[in-house]
Amino acid sequence: MTDDLQTLCRRLVDSDRAALEELFRRMREPLLRYVCAIVAEATVAHDLVQDVFLDLWLRRTTLDPEQPLRPYLYRMARNRALRHLRDERRRARKRAEQLPKTPPVEPLSPDDHVASRQLETLLARWLDELPERQREVLVLSRWHGLSHREIARVMGISPRTVNNHMLRALETLRRRIQALALTP
Repeated sequence: MTDDLQTLCRRLVDSDRAALEELFRRMREPLLRYVCAIVAEATVAHDLVQDVFLDLWLRRTTLDPEQPLRPYLYRMARNRALRHLRDERRRARKRAEQLPKTPPVEPLSPDDHVASRQLETLLARWLDELPERQREVLVLSRWHGLSHREIARVMGISPRTVNNHMLRALETLRRRIQALALTP
């Protein structure tokens, strides 16, 4: 697939619209899942991924066809998603400043608490509780199939750092699963 993507990249640099359409067809879903994991809103993720491909088209003449395209697309998607989250936090802070103070939220009911103990819910929560970089490395590797080298390019860190984040994330999840198994 990587060689195919590089061929499409070369065609894209030559302003071949069919190459952009083929890239969109191949990479839209994986990028959509990745962005959705970051922003947690499918509609927003769709918009952000479309923006990624629009940016790719606008920057096509500056692309280096010798550089791997897949990590480049993931990095564009990541930057776009993180920018969106940052902007959303800023807007939320402004809205919160304009609202009157509200009392704290009531604790979960016993039924809600029991339901939240299901393994799938626990795993999702545990993933959310991982430090951001560990979670991102795990998602890129396990859900999107990127290699450590590709993840390093996407995140702008070394492959060794990717490996360290992966080891820490997996160790944290392993400990939590073992602790759950030991609880009556």
